Amino acid sequence: MTMRKWIKWFGIALGVVLVLLVAAGAWLWTTKPWIPAIELAEPGPGGERINQPGLIGNFYPGKGEGKRAAVLVLGGSEGGLGGASEAEAQLLAKQGFAALAIGYYRLPGQPEKLEDVPLETITRAIDWLKAQPTVDPARIAIMGTSKGAEAALLVASRRAEVAAVVAAVPSHVVWQGFDWSFMPVNSSSWSEGGKPVPFLPLTPGGFSSDVYTPALANLPQHPEAVIPVERIAGPVLVLCGEDDSLWPSCPMARAVKTRRDGSGAGLQTTLLAYKNAGHFGVGPPLPEGKDVPFMLTVFGGTEQGNIAARKDGWPRTLAFLETALAEPAAGNAAQ
Repeated sequence: MTMRKWIKWFGIALGVVLVLLVAAGAWLWTTKPWIPAIELAEPGPGGERINQPGLIGNFYPGKGEGKRAAVLVLGGSEGGLGGASEAEAQLLAKQGFAALAIGYYRLPGQPEKLEDVPLETITRAIDWLKAQPTVDPARIAIMGTSKGAEAALLVASRRAEVAAVVAAVPSHVVWQGFDWSFMPVNSSSWSEGGKPVPFLPLTPGGFSSDVYTPALANLPQHPEAVIPVERIAGPVLVLCGEDDSLWPSCPMARAVKTRRDGSGAGLQTTLLAYKNAGHFGVGPPLPEGKDVPFMLTVFGGTEQGNIAARKDGWPRTLAFLETALAEPAAGNAAQ
């Protein structure tokens, strides 16, 4: 083949490759396959859909006589009302708790981005639970995962009636918001009274890079972003995976415990940190005999490490809630 022909065919091949790359880029930007689907899980047996202004969730009254303890369940940055939160609510109800799983963004009437999401969405759910005839308003806990854990700690630090908190792969600071479409978000993840909650800015980086660990180095310049977890009077359980590659959940979980331990108020804080576990090493145990979801190790940890962490962490979570939300003895209640 002559040099002229070689250059001609190389030019044609290069043109085809460029066209394919442009088409692939256009397809990716149009379909955005990395964005989690917006779920609105249907309530399971014994549950009911709650759809009121500012409140969308699934409620399980639980089993038993009289008023019972309740748990508000918050999912993570996927938004919506996903199957994971719904499954947790069902399992909690089987243990005798009343359970309400809610969505706080990406559902109809809610913010599309995790930007200035009103904390009132969560406090409204607490008030709704307190008003239920089957719920003891003095025994309400919040259980959140990832961004839901950040919100759980933040809300509990502002609402004294929250009796206990379970924060799985949590943050001890309020972070800058974000958008799954990678559009600029310059404000806080959360708002209160229509104003952004003070936040820690993220460190710019690629989709798969850790933008959180480098940003924590700037925390001394943003002390107002730290969640005042020492204001949570009730017991707190924090769970994390040592190999979490989404964000540094164990360093942040330890920061929660350190701040509470250092308050001098004798606050009860339990830390469960799991080796070889990542961001998905929390939550109920996986069903035995079924294929392990490929997503289990996407954000760190080994398959066996994540499985073992969930198998150990969930029953200890239930035991924590049963103790923290136990009905006071008659003598103590009368005092």
